[in-house]
Amino acid sequence: MARAGRTQLIRHQVGGLSRARQEEVQVTGRTKFMIGGVVVGLILLFIVPTWIAVLVIAAAIALPVGAYFMLDPSQRRRLRDVQRRRQIGR
Repeated sequence: MARAGRTQLIRHQVGGLSRARQEEVQVTGRTKFMIGGVVVGLILLFIVPTWIAVLVIAAAIALPVGAYFMLDPSQRRRLRDVQRRRQIGR
């Protein structure tokens, strides 16, 4: 079953022979939102006045950051713990 995400090729040495293996790279929803906003802003640079495109890019970066800073310290700690557990599971 295929999962959404970008794949990258990793080479391993096994007994002197190299074997290629594909590994999934997961992108979080927050990161997708930021990348999408920046891409839309870059496209808007050529279509609308520059300041509107800069506002779109700034909003795409500032909204997730602002939402993170609105969390309580305990909620931030819990979020970091969840992210750390995902890193270990890779």
